[in-house]
Amino acid sequence: MTRPAFRVDAVLVQAVIAGALSFAHLHDLAAAAGQTSWKAWAYPVSVDLLLVAAWRRLRTDGPSRLAWCWFFIALVASFGANVATAGLLDLDDVPDWLRILVAAWPALAFMGGTLLAHSPAGLDSARPAPAAPAPKSVPDTVPAAEPEPHLAAEPVALPETDNAPEPPTAMPVPAALVAHARKVADDHHTRTGTRIDRDTLRARLGVPAPMADAIAAQLA
Repeated sequence: MTRPAFRVDAVLVQAVIAGALSFAHLHDLAAAAGQTSWKAWAYPVSVDLLLVAAWRRLRTDGPSRLAWCWFFIALVASFGANVATAGLLDLDDVPDWLRILVAAWPALAFMGGTLLAHSPAGLDSARPAPAAPAPKSVPDTVPAAEPEPHLAAEPVALPETDNAPEPPTAMPVPAALVAHARKVADDHHTRTGTRIDRDTLRARLGVPAPMADAIAAQLA
């Protein structure tokens, strides 16, 4: 079994070279700002670790304002050190404001690393919230329920009694009203071909039900 030939990744080599140069520039700037001995070497480690932590948070938990904020802070610190040590700044006479920034960086980096490590995943996420599910459409027509079968009720024979109710007494009706009702009934019969019923006669004359019964009895 042959071993695969070892190949040098040009991108990885480029990343190592760029990282080493940035590391050295951060060390030189920290040393020029008054951070001596091991402290000058700790600054580039702090900046690069914060940059990597922010980028890892972006890759694992998705975009968020928290991760982007600390990513740009670490990027500005690294980029600023590279520019400052390119001859634009006198490293033998560093301004006071730069000394203050370098001295304040450990506290700032500690706060950023703590927030990135212990903030809940998805906090202050820049991703849009998922859309609410659309309500289910309700059909316009509801199927009618099938009628339940009903059994025809058998008539119950009532026992015959001698005390049968007497028919109601006929209500006196004026002759003029009877004549008018006859005209209404004839007109109804001419138009429809059927005899007028009691409810229609009552509605046409506007009389109560007992009087409509009495008029219908006289028209029969």
